[in-house]
Amino acid sequence: MDVSFIEAHKKYGTAVYHVMVKPVGPVCNLDCTYCYYLEKKKLYQGTASFRMADEVLESFTRQYLKSQDSPVVTFVWQGGEPTLLGKEFFEKALYYQKKYQKRGQTIENALQTNATLLDDDWGQFLAANGFLVGVSIDGPRQLHDHYRRDKRGNGTFQRVMKGIERLKAHHASFNTLTTVHNHNSQHPLEVYRFLKSIGSRFMQFIPIVEQMAEPKDNQALRMISPDSSTSGTVTEWSTNPLEYGRFLSTIFDEWVTRDVGEHYVQIFDATLANWVNQNPGLCVFGRTCGDTAVIEHNGDLYSCDHFVYHENHLGNILETPLVDLMKSQQQINFGFRKESDLPEKCKKCRYRPVCRGGCPKNRLIETDEPGKRLNYLCNGYQHFFGHIAPYMNFMADELKHRRPPANVMPYARRHLGR
Repeated sequence: MDVSFIEAHKKYGTAVYHVMVKPVGPVCNLDCTYCYYLEKKKLYQGTASFRMADEVLESFTRQYLKSQDSPVVTFVWQGGEPTLLGKEFFEKALYYQKKYQKRGQTIENALQTNATLLDDDWGQFLAANGFLVGVSIDGPRQLHDHYRRDKRGNGTFQRVMKGIERLKAHHASFNTLTTVHNHNSQHPLEVYRFLKSIGSRFMQFIPIVEQMAEPKDNQALRMISPDSSTSGTVTEWSTNPLEYGRFLSTIFDEWVTRDVGEHYVQIFDATLANWVNQNPGLCVFGRTCGDTAVIEHNGDLYSCDHFVYHENHLGNILETPLVDLMKSQQQINFGFRKESDLPEKCKKCRYRPVCRGGCPKNRLIETDEPGKRLNYLCNGYQHFFGHIAPYMNFMADELKHRRPPANVMPYARRHLGR
């Protein structure tokens, strides 16, 4: 059963929740075309430094560990580019973790990075302290460099690969996060095979879907929330919905015939989990939202990484306890809106138990029901789920009989003629 943080708090009084930490806010050494976070600087006009102060770091660590009921607590560090803070910041973070760690509590750390600043010192530090490193890379050079460029407009692929080599040299654990946009979505197998070739065994494919509006002034955000009263248009670099579905389906065909149990694709695992009515472990396919917030450099807490807007500001942990902000009525309402705002067309869809409406930030398509929109990626998801249904049914049956899902591969090869 999929039980969200908010539901569990209401039913049991305790729960596990997650907070993504932005210790350097939106500051980054790159200038990726599609980045939705760089312009969040506008929310903090006049801020001289986006470096998380010791007071905020210590207070967050103490509150986060104290309020968690899980035996394993994970700190997720993201940006911007968190490695801009240097190893000294993370050494202090580890010190505070050890200081406030509860008895019997295991602490894990995950760092999302563009990898361009990783050297031997970083590789050694991350490996020695058991960090799981997520590397942002969009495919081979010609696909990666299309949008992932530095402040001077230069491609970053070579620097990313050097960073990955440093991680490998020190045996640091890493996985890959690949954004799927209008360019690389046309080359699914090239992307997938490249990621395998560099040693990625766990892959995330995140669709780029952003809508942009012309701001009234230079201080306003251009990338707007789906809740915004300002009308916007989907950006040219956003993935086409059906193309995204075909991208996933093409990769799935190769994975399901060769790589099950060897390479892990997050969206495939999450889909199978929902197929057998288990927790998908992926908020996009969860029934409700609200159990993963984001904390900014100054202690401000927002409902979600994709909803860092004034209207989604929950408060500041230096003024209000973290757990109280997570349990606030504002966050409860945010979490349950994912389900309550589904239009009838979505509710009647055969794939609703799997998709669950997708990420609310992508609900951009107007319906005849006021305030209720369809997910922009709806057609792509329907294509994908329809394509993989026979193999998901097979793997679900294997799990039911306590057999490994990898048994699907001979079946898939016969049906796909491979």
